Amino acid sequence: MTARSAADTDSLAAFIAGMPKAELHVHHVGSASPRIVAELAARHPDSTVPADPDALAEYFTFRDFAHFIQVYLSVVDLIRDAEDVRLLTYEIARDMARQNIRYAELTITPYSSVKRGIPAPAFMEAIEDARKAAEAEFGTVLRWCFDIPGEAGLESAEVTCDLALRHAPEGLVSFGLGGPEIGVPRPQFKPYFDKARAAGLRSVPHAGETTGPRTIWDALDDLGAERIGHGTSAAQDPALLAHLADRRIPLEVCPTSNIATRAVTTLEEHPIRTMIDAGVLVTVNSDDPPMFGTDLNTEYAVAARLLELDRQGVAALARNAVEASFMDDASKAKLAAEIDAYAQAKV
Repeated sequence: MTARSAADTDSLAAFIAGMPKAELHVHHVGSASPRIVAELAARHPDSTVPADPDALAEYFTFRDFAHFIQVYLSVVDLIRDAEDVRLLTYEIARDMARQNIRYAELTITPYSSVKRGIPAPAFMEAIEDARKAAEAEFGTVLRWCFDIPGEAGLESAEVTCDLALRHAPEGLVSFGLGGPEIGVPRPQFKPYFDKARAAGLRSVPHAGETTGPRTIWDALDDLGAERIGHGTSAAQDPALLAHLADRRIPLEVCPTSNIATRAVTTLEEHPIRTMIDAGVLVTVNSDDPPMFGTDLNTEYAVAARLLELDRQGVAALARNAVEASFMDDASKAKLAAEIDAYAQAKV
């Protein structure tokens, strides 16, 4: 790399860091920083998770997607009471504010915490208390997506749906489905998505991350997906790409995550350009940032390199996330105008 290109890269990184942003695909427990994970591990010494922040880098090196799920669940096990939940949520918002993330839809898996003994009302109170404090203190607006952990089967779907409908916190906007896709077909979750959608929640399942395009079609046809989490394999199906583009159904793309979980072999092979070239509404996200050694600013820099974007191109990606979000129209217009003003001032 030449000195000039290095300077250009540094300049773009600074632009990204200061840019107002929204994030749509980021997990609650997966956003726990090494400092917070180590603190929780120290509080729960029976855990297999290292209490040394330096040791967590090796612990968070994943052999494949199955190993990632194993490690992820070991961190989930550190969230054992409402105080843990509140601490985690508030600190996530603090980290987001440092990146100029103005709005985030945080994917939460309440089933895991409730099954571990945290009463549903206490869990909801903890996340809402953290949400309100974060907005007041940091200016970062949080909203919730309650997702089904697919690996836990239909029982988890039943519990998650019940929590979303009978114990819904004020910030809840959507209903999702995460976890492994192989051996976890999407259609079986249709009754639960039907109930959630009837109650006004938006449908945002993961699909096509580690399986083929058929999983994405199933998410669209059976779960009424309004956005697709990952959707990596959509690039294999031109008809699917055209369908997504024509109906303006966004993909929540997480480049570094896809490499870390071996869903994609190398960044150079990532299909984000194919998606963009097909006219799909692509948003950039960090997924489980500390676990993957990334953050949203880094993901924008990765996308900028893969797509050969300048500052205005990066700002356009940021506006995609605003468009694809579940903010009300006035809030969308306000944040989009803030991004535009920032980009114009940096020309």
